[in-house]
Formats: sequence, structure tokens, C-alpha cells
Amino acid sequence: MRVFRTAGLAVTVAALALAMAACGSDTSPSTALQPTGGSSATSPGGGASGSPQPSGTSTAGGGGQVFGPGCSSLPSSGAGSLSSMASQPVATAVASNPQLSTLANAIKTAGLTDTLNNAQNITVFAPTNDAFNQVGQAQLNSLLANKTQLTQTLEYHVVPQRLSPSQLAGTHKTMEGQTLTVTGSGEDFTVNNTASVVCGNIQTKNATVYLIDGVLTPPGSTPSPAAT
Repeated sequence: MRVFRTAGLAVTVAALALAMAACGSDTSPSTALQPTGGSSATSPGGGASGSPQPSGTSTAGGGGQVFGPGCSSLPSSGAGSLSSMASQPVATAVASNPQLSTLANAIKTAGLTDTLNNAQNITVFAPTNDAFNQVGQAQLNSLLANKTQLTQTLEYHVVPQRLSPSQLAGTHKTMEGQTLTVTGSGEDFTVNNTASVVCGNIQTKNATVYLIDGVLTPPGSTPSPAAT
């Protein structure tokens, strides 16, 4: 009997030791499976989403890349940047862009802010400040003082459909009623043989914008806001 009791006690002690060893080993796997350094949690913020926006890419859906030498002078963030303009209707986007302050003033003077902001799927050929400077201050003041002519001139810069770069070349009817003609291909386009696209395919909430280096003149407009 003593032999059997001793053997039974030994078996019990051995089983208890094995159970304790198993409990001790349970803590190791959970520690080993825990992410180290939290890298998977921090990489999205410090990776792609935290990186600067590529300077040649529009943020509007399906907008594709912007192009042209003038694109490099756009703000990289904040007002007037690609991401900011993409979230705004076109007249508001123009007003936020430092290269388009003269155009923004002309749009406001003509009373076209709501018209442009409420239009759907349009293309705007937007003269830069440098383009308006070529007109000459006296002639520009004369244009701004003539609301009818100013409205016609601005509406001549608007095509009532979105034109992608692949659709840009050709003759297009404008909001003013007459047509303009775009020649060129790739990243080199000229409007009416007088104004070149310096930054193209900028997306806004309701328009595609092409910055141009000249002010377009509606056919038959007098006096013409031509460069002096």
C-alpha cells in the first residue's frame, strides 16, 4: 500500500509541474505576437498620406496631371494650391489663387461670380496677372469700366463643357456665343494663336482651368484688349 501511495503522489506532483510549465509558456506567445514598435499603426500617417502632394498631380477625381511651366509657381498647400482649388467652385478657386487676382477682380466687377460657381462642367481659360499686365493699365481700366464688354470678354474665356487635354485641340463654342480655337498637342497648346497655356488641366469643383498668358478678344469686340 505504501508503494502505491508513494507512486500516486509522484504522479500527482509530476502532473502539477507539467500544468505549471504549460501556464508559464502561455504568456510567451502573446508577447511574441504583439506588434513591435507600433510601426503598422504609425506608417499611414508618416508614409503616403503624410507625404507632400506631387506637384504635377491634380487632386480632383479623374483630373490627371497638370502641365506647363506656370504650374511650378502654384502654392504647394493652402489657398491657391491644387488641393484647395479642387474643393472649390471655379470663381472661388480663382479668387484664392495669387496668380489670378486681376481675373478674380474682373469676375467680381462683371457680376459673374455666382454664374461661374453655379455652372456645371465648364472649362475656363484663365488669363494670369501677367496676361492682364500686357493689356496696359489704361486699356484695362477702360475694360473694367464697361460692364457689358467686360462680361462678353470674360464669357468668351469659358467653354460650357469640361475639356480634358486630349479634347483641348479644336474649335469650341464659348459661353459668350462665339467660338475660340485651340491648337497644339501633348503639353503645348495655344488659344486663338495669341495665348499659350502656361498651366493646364487644373481641376476645380465644377470646372477644368487652363492658365493662359494672354487675354482673349471676342471677335468683333471694340476696343480690343490686345497687348500694347
